Amino acid sequence: MAARFAAMRGAERSHATVNPWLVATTVMLATFMEVLDTTVVNVSLPHIAGSLSATVDETTWALTAYLVSNAIILPMGGWFCMWIGRKRFYMICVALFTVSSFLCGVAPTLDMLIFFRVMQGIGGGALQPVAQAILVESFPAAKRGMAMAMFGIGVVFAPIIGPTLGGWITDSYSWRWVFFINIPIGFISLALTSALVFDPPYLVRKTLKDGLRIDYTGFGLLAVGLGALQVVLDQGQKEDWFSSHYIASFAIITVVCLTAVVFWELRQSQPVIDFHVLKDRTFAISTVTMLLLGIVLYGSTTLLPVLLQTLLGYTSLLAGLVLSPGGLVVVVCMPIVGLLLRRIEARWLVVFGVAASASGLFIMSRFNLYIDYKTAVWSRCVQSLGMAFLFVPISTMAFAFIPKDRTNYATGLFNLARNIGGSIGIAMVTTMLSRRTQFHQSRLVEHLTPYDFAYRQSLAGAAQVLSQHGASPPDAAAAAHGLLYGSMLRQSGMLAFSDTFWLMGMLFLLVIPMMFLVKKTGPARARPSRERKRAVAPQATL
Repeated sequence: MAARFAAMRGAERSHATVNPWLVATTVMLATFMEVLDTTVVNVSLPHIAGSLSATVDETTWALTAYLVSNAIILPMGGWFCMWIGRKRFYMICVALFTVSSFLCGVAPTLDMLIFFRVMQGIGGGALQPVAQAILVESFPAAKRGMAMAMFGIGVVFAPIIGPTLGGWITDSYSWRWVFFINIPIGFISLALTSALVFDPPYLVRKTLKDGLRIDYTGFGLLAVGLGALQVVLDQGQKEDWFSSHYIASFAIITVVCLTAVVFWELRQSQPVIDFHVLKDRTFAISTVTMLLLGIVLYGSTTLLPVLLQTLLGYTSLLAGLVLSPGGLVVVVCMPIVGLLLRRIEARWLVVFGVAASASGLFIMSRFNLYIDYKTAVWSRCVQSLGMAFLFVPISTMAFAFIPKDRTNYATGLFNLARNIGGSIGIAMVTTMLSRRTQFHQSRLVEHLTPYDFAYRQSLAGAAQVLSQHGASPPDAAAAAHGLLYGSMLRQSGMLAFSDTFWLMGMLFLLVIPMMFLVKKTGPARARPSRERKRAVAPQATL
């Protein structure tokens, strides 16, 4: 016991000598790398399909496999940190992610690529919660907002620039370099982590010899449940949701396993996931808010480039340039938000962020087929301004009343909520876009009849213009019908996009009344004494 206490005191002294901002930079590197890989591969799927002799639909399993394995391992970080130590576990995850990235880049077949993506997801899944736990315990409350701001730059900015960066790399070099770019970042992260990151003194490691039990039942239920959920969300629209026995079966498996794992883990003395942290009302509400943030962030990031390229004729690069200024807004504003947290209560910043982000979505819901580049960029910047005011305050609220020795478990659930929200958001916008397009087509096509005066007039005008350009009367009449029908399809698509943006804006506004239910935390600088008491308490029990 004396030897263990001495080792812990030595680790505490080593930790105290390290500048916490170097620690923040270190953990942000791997976090940025991991979150980037959730979106950077999307635009490379046609190139991967052509290179590996597969269809585009088959290559989507490279995305699904990563998300499934990522979601399964994400909430288990707390248990692994207790078993092998936080620093060692973090370095193993970075190393596995880096090696898997290399193997993905050299994969000769699609099956091998999918297998290596599973490995990559396992390595990357725990990086976010463990990195966030390191930040929470490395900074005092007064500076935690700025630390979360740096972490948030990686989490929010990475999925925004992912599609643009992936498209540029694929067009300029090869889809394999989408994976190879992770290798130098991984090595730098490993070197910095080895030198700068230390396990905190309150993190007491347990081994199998010390009575640590491996909860095989909890592992199995969680893996099967989250895996089935990810399949439902990724493949649901393609299979027409619950009209497919395939999707219905996976949905039943999801409900049964995830319900069972909650009841099972609540009864375990050494759970894989500690659901007891959800008893804290502020943490539970913050986790739900992060779920909604994931829905809107990933949903809108999926929608806007598709709108620009399919209906407005933008190139991949130009569509990326529409999104890029929004990413710059996030990078500039997040440090400002970190400073504001020292003066303004976190929940009021969340209210402002939700209002601003929803306003950007409502602006997008009023788009038409004739918007200019400036309007598209402006709307994205307004939405991104709101996003910058959300991640940091939500994270600060979430961990304000969580004991430090439970932080690993809390960050796992917190980040899992955002990832599941992202999958739900992509599935939701894809489904609604398809259904609303069909709805508007059925309504607009009712007017494409010879009995509609406006249609006859438009048809005659189009035929006359085509005749003036050299088309024969029969060809001009046929081409005019095609032009008007094509215009109807584009208009119905535009209306569907507008409906989807509007729905996301309204969904996001649900966060505002939730903020009145969280505990009052006050500005970060007003809580130093409470933070010191919480930091000392675990050491007093040693």
